[in-house]
Amino acid sequence: MAIQRMDNVGIVVEDMDAAIAFFVELGMELEGRAEVEGLFADQCTGLDGVRCDIAMVRTPDGHGRLELAKYRNPAVISDGPRNRPHNVLGTHRVMFAVDDIEDTVARLRPHGAELLGEIARYEDSYLLCYVRGPEGIIVGLAQQLG
Repeated sequence: MAIQRMDNVGIVVEDMDAAIAFFVELGMELEGRAEVEGLFADQCTGLDGVRCDIAMVRTPDGHGRLELAKYRNPAVISDGPRNRPHNVLGTHRVMFAVDDIEDTVARLRPHGAELLGEIARYEDSYLLCYVRGPEGIIVGLAQQLG
């Protein structure tokens, strides 16, 4: 077997505390924080002199994790505006199943979340929406109906 599981999704952020607060409010749990540096970090990333703070947050079921990284060295590179539309090439969102989509959106708004469109109904199966969170991260929310 080539793959055992998906371990985590990495997201580079500038405001670590805001990103952690957003994902904790979403319902994730802070697993831990650490500083990463050294030869292994340089070798793994292909960068020189890596020094970054990381935080790992996990879903309540323990199966999904996000690794948030704030680079102190080398400097973070911005590849464009943070409010890019959903159809830009590359990774564009992380999606979570939620119990109550309207409540979740309301709880995330004080943390900077903005709906990209509106809460939409897919047949009699799901309510779906995309919100833009801290650092321009697009988060999908899905509430199963019935």
